[in-house]
Amino acid sequence: METGKRLNGIGEYYFSTKLREIDLMNSAGKKVINLGIGSPDLAPHPDVIRILQDEAAKPGNHGYQSYKGSPVLRGAISDWYRKWYHVTLDPATEILPLLGSKEGIMHICMTYLNPGDRVLVPDPGYPTYISAVKLAGGKPVPYKLNEKNNYEPAFHKLEKKLKKVKLMFVNYPQMPTGKLPSENLFARLVAFAKEHNILVIHDNPYSFILNENPKSILSVEGAKEHVLELNSLSKSHNMAGWRIGMLCGAAERINEVIRFKSNMDSGMFLPLQLAAAKALQLGREWHDELNAIYRGRRDKVFELLDLLQCTYSTDQAGLFIWAAVPAGYKDGYVLSDEILYKANVFITPGGIFGKAGTKYIRVSLCAPVQRFEEAISRISEKLMASPASQSQTIPV
Repeated sequence: METGKRLNGIGEYYFSTKLREIDLMNSAGKKVINLGIGSPDLAPHPDVIRILQDEAAKPGNHGYQSYKGSPVLRGAISDWYRKWYHVTLDPATEILPLLGSKEGIMHICMTYLNPGDRVLVPDPGYPTYISAVKLAGGKPVPYKLNEKNNYEPAFHKLEKKLKKVKLMFVNYPQMPTGKLPSENLFARLVAFAKEHNILVIHDNPYSFILNENPKSILSVEGAKEHVLELNSLSKSHNMAGWRIGMLCGAAERINEVIRFKSNMDSGMFLPLQLAAAKALQLGREWHDELNAIYRGRRDKVFELLDLLQCTYSTDQAGLFIWAAVPAGYKDGYVLSDEILYKANVFITPGGIFGKAGTKYIRVSLCAPVQRFEEAISRISEKLMASPASQSQTIPV
């Protein structure tokens, strides 16, 4: 049996294959410390869990749900956007709950792309943008982001890439670089989309992590006509496994995506939606407590990166720290594998996020401080003591 041609050029997700390798190492007694995955290790607020338990115990809450989501959840999302982002959304028409924002990326591509349509995708950026575009029959067109340009698009260069371009993915705070948007970036993106009749897709799951000023591109006047925004509770509320996200934008765009989504699933479990509504009502104290924990972890990551002689910005938001590998290493893959096989510590190579990430690594903050301390100890003992590491050169 042959697979469909749509899978040509689509490999298994990097983390899927790497985690299998790590499982084998753990089976052999290696006890690998995984600092690569952005899966929050902390629990949701106790009140959120309590509502899930209570609602799941009710016999009437287990049936199929509306494709548009519960009015309670849509109302909570609307209130959340008004409170934190100063954006007004009609809960009846401008909000679509999702089974995680990753689902929304695929739905958007399947809704709007015809074979051969081109899509601007950030490099470095979330690998799912490229795979979703390809699966929908489109052609990803990478646009390079670099430190010199503050990891913002070079709009004058994008002008040369616009033939048959229909969509553009952007993501701020940017993953994997942790870069926050500048004051006028969102306004420039909306103007660019309007001028060139492109639909901009802003992926916004990291705006509350190590960031005092959450922003939404929908706060720009007229943005709804040219932008769809994805958001998620995975990172901001420690609910990654719950699979709760949202798509926000003009009613016409939301209805277009529903035409595809309603053929793919049958709505989200109601107790999950009601618990998510409670999570969205949490105040600043929740985010302050969470960020205090992440700041302590970030300090340990800086210590680890200093040990490796990596260079990095201390002004990064989100769940990761992005760092350039030292001179003498061919790329981040080499450094990542050396750390894994010598010290049993896994750190993500930046090259999985695009060619522009080749010389970088990414470290997740989703581990207790004690795990970072153990990782530092292992690297210091097993890696830095070797002659190759001391000279910062290894065979390539």
